[in-house]
Amino acid sequence: MTIQTVPLSEVATFVRGVTFDKSQQEDSPKDGNVPLLRAGNIGIKLDVKNDLIFVPKSVVSTKQLLRKGDIAICLSSGSPQVVGKSAPLLSDWNGSVGGFCGIIRPCDVIDPEYLSLWLRSSAFTNWRDEQARGANIQNLRFSELATLEIALPSSDIQRRIAARLKAQLAAVAEARSAAEAQLAELTQLANALIRQSVEHKDTKTARLGHVLEEVKNGIGADWRQHPGLGATRNGLAPAKEPVGKSPERYKPVFRGTVFYNPMRIMIGSIAMVDDGDEPGITSPDYVAFKGRPGKVDSRWFYYWLRSPYGEHCIASLARGAVRERMLFNRLAEGEIELPPYEVQLATSRTLAQIGPMKAEIKAQQLEIDRLPACLLAQAFEGMAP
Repeated sequence: MTIQTVPLSEVATFVRGVTFDKSQQEDSPKDGNVPLLRAGNIGIKLDVKNDLIFVPKSVVSTKQLLRKGDIAICLSSGSPQVVGKSAPLLSDWNGSVGGFCGIIRPCDVIDPEYLSLWLRSSAFTNWRDEQARGANIQNLRFSELATLEIALPSSDIQRRIAARLKAQLAAVAEARSAAEAQLAELTQLANALIRQSVEHKDTKTARLGHVLEEVKNGIGADWRQHPGLGATRNGLAPAKEPVGKSPERYKPVFRGTVFYNPMRIMIGSIAMVDDGDEPGITSPDYVAFKGRPGKVDSRWFYYWLRSPYGEHCIASLARGAVRERMLFNRLAEGEIELPPYEVQLATSRTLAQIGPMKAEIKAQQLEIDRLPACLLAQAFEGMAP
């Protein structure tokens, strides 16, 4: 079956976002001001509740007010992946979009949900990547969008495609939520195991500096043999940046090494190289250490540091600073309720099972995250111009 393609300008009109003077902006509602969406409000659906800005009614035209079925689109951003992000308004809402965004207003011949799904497909993103302009800030222009060729099957087919895709994408969202819930349950299990061990009757207070050993020396000439590693809120991850100057100063993080970004420990950027993880090196700016043999099991301590006990300890050492740089000498001042070493080892053996389970769930998440693009490509296969 042959499906006609038409320029987007034949099935939709375009409305520019609201421009205003900075002095007119409010961060909360005031005197009936109009709420505006920004790029961050545009995701799989529009977030019309969080991180809004407000401007006087006088700077917003009636045409710029969003209507049910309109599609908000980001036209300018420092991130190429953000440009072209769009989402439909599926219910009534009395607001508009800011100047870096725009509105695509579908005509009667095209189903708004069909159009919004098309704008998430590879047919659109491939075109966007070719059209985006700008050195540091990527831009799309309405004049370019107007020429975008879009497949236009019959209204019945449009609605069927949209309904099928919505059901499929909803199932993907449920699978994603289930995976997130499983990860949360594993975190709760780890915290419960730590709490149980700390409540042992022979637990004693110890200074962290007395039971931990800092890794101070760099890797030396062997740095090329090891991958760069970093610490995130999810734990161990490949380093975001390549090895910089003085690579020999990068710290070895081998099995049993706990390390963290001293500027991001407050938000939980902590990692450990566990059994099965490839050893590597990390930035000389990171803090790295191990438990002293017979005093602290490193795996037990890693989970302790990520537990509410560790969070409380870190917060108590931060001394109220917003951007605290917590080096080892500061961490060493903290105190810990330390169960007997044998109890730590027993708990550690149980905790060792959590890492592989998390890794398996995260691998499933990667597969789940690939599904929307595959489903969209399949739905519009053969329909791209």
